[in-house]
Amino acid sequence: MRVKSPRRQRHNQVLALAKGYRMSRHRWYRVAHEAVIHAGQYAFAGRKIRRRDLRLLWISRINAALKNQGVRYSNFIAAAKTKSIQLDRKILSDLATNQPNVFDKVVKAAGFNSK
Repeated sequence: MRVKSPRRQRHNQVLALAKGYRMSRHRWYRVAHEAVIHAGQYAFAGRKIRRRDLRLLWISRINAALKNQGVRYSNFIAAAKTKSIQLDRKILSDLATNQPNVFDKVVKAAGFNSK
């Protein structure tokens, strides 16, 4: 019975990760290894950027909903913290988008009268 070398297994794993890459990046181990390493770095950075972008989206949605009521975003967040309203921006954004009447109640609970 023939024993497969660990090196061959490692090379095959890298080549499997590089499947679908263009030109020699999916065929040659040395080039594929570099491509896979860089792809991992880009993916890691991309996850951070996605979180940043989602937070900006949530804030802009909340701000748009508050603008209809004549309330500034920064004042609302400060008031919500002092009133111990522990809803994060993701939930507030969802409420502002999908359930505006509930969002209005949250704004009132923060101490603002809606127009």
